[in-house]
Amino acid sequence: MQLYNTLSAEERAVMIDDAGKQRLTLSFYAYAQIENPTQFRNDLFLAWNPLAVLGRIYVAREGINAQLSLPADQFYEFKDTIEKYDFMRGIRLNIAVEQDDFSFLKLTIKVRDKIVADGLNDATFDATNIGIHLKAKEFNDMLEDPDTIVVDMRNHYESEIGHFTQAIKPDVDTFRESLPIIEEQLSEHKSDKKLLMYCTGGIRCEKASAYFKHKGFENVYQLEGGIIEYTRQVKAEGLQSKFIGKNFVFDHRLGERITDDIVSQCHQCGKPCDVHTNCANEGCHLLFIQCEACASANEGCCSVECVEIIHLPEEEQKAIRRGIKNGNKIFKKGKSDKLTFKNTEHVNAKVVAEKPEPKTQNPTPKIKKTLVGKGIHFFPKASIGQFYIEKGEIAIGDKIIIKGPTTGSQKMIIEAMFVNDIASTKAIAGQTCTFKLPFRIRLSDKLYRLE
Repeated sequence: MQLYNTLSAEERAVMIDDAGKQRLTLSFYAYAQIENPTQFRNDLFLAWNPLAVLGRIYVAREGINAQLSLPADQFYEFKDTIEKYDFMRGIRLNIAVEQDDFSFLKLTIKVRDKIVADGLNDATFDATNIGIHLKAKEFNDMLEDPDTIVVDMRNHYESEIGHFTQAIKPDVDTFRESLPIIEEQLSEHKSDKKLLMYCTGGIRCEKASAYFKHKGFENVYQLEGGIIEYTRQVKAEGLQSKFIGKNFVFDHRLGERITDDIVSQCHQCGKPCDVHTNCANEGCHLLFIQCEACASANEGCCSVECVEIIHLPEEEQKAIRRGIKNGNKIFKKGKSDKLTFKNTEHVNAKVVAEKPEPKTQNPTPKIKKTLVGKGIHFFPKASIGQFYIEKGEIAIGDKIIIKGPTTGSQKMIIEAMFVNDIASTKAIAGQTCTFKLPFRIRLSDKLYRLE
């Protein structure tokens, strides 16, 4: 009896390609009393694995917190599997603002002490005594009230790329850090102000509202369904979005565009930018904000050291990262000491990568390459790779390099291509292109154009 994921991300990506089905990305949570979390976890896996459900799910004695994707045509079968439990009957499912068939590539269900790491002892207060839920219009109206204090219950790297106007945004790495900080900052306003909170999907506010009521705050409100449900209601009702920028999400997409506002800056040069990326050095993998120019100059890396490492032979790279466990360090983002702009008083900080000193008297000229996109599909039967163009452009006749930890570094010339499924000679930023490949690509592969 299979109770755990047995396929790699690459193998699952190929299966998604072969299935050719549109997938839905969604999230939900529910607080409940679960007597045997391990049995509950195993039952969910056995029900969801045959439906090709993929995602990251946490279960605990206090309930469930789920972020997942599934084939759209099996949505109602999936609903049947959760509604067999009384506490999930009629539960709100937050459908993602932007869809991506590859948002998740594994089904991971873990048993935890808490469904959200809050650091609280719930036995000291009533966790069901929560704040008042507000719908989008009610939330907008309350934002206009001068007696309202609105607080972003997310982490600094989430609020940095998008937030509600006038919101207090705690400079914290984790949810548990924010609770005592907010209590201290607002201690003088427990009775004379309305405390209005929001988060991504509502789960953090659910616990936080009960905590703040326990701490003596008299007027506690929370955004129903979080930013995801707010955005849906804003679009459906034609309301003005008071949330600006992007909504950060913890899956392959890394963010959902809510408005066209760009409220953050590149962590390397300071230019307006809200595009998150992982450092191309697999031994680092730092998640940070990087603009097109810095991505090109630094080859997708966060520092000079990482640029040097990615040019080493793969075996040397593996030796360097052997035994290193980055864990949540990758979420340090703008706080990492590697990032130039976020650690200098000078706004116009220079791009971090510099030309390395030659190591021999007659060095081989360095090949200049520009990062333009990433691999998103591979069709094994036709041996065709599909790429998303993130910046710049590529065209027929261009020399390219496709590089990844498993793929290695593969050079070729584009002889023909399809752009958004139509034969074309050029692909630009925001488009997808496909062309024949003599090798398999993976989702971790980067596409470079040789100059």
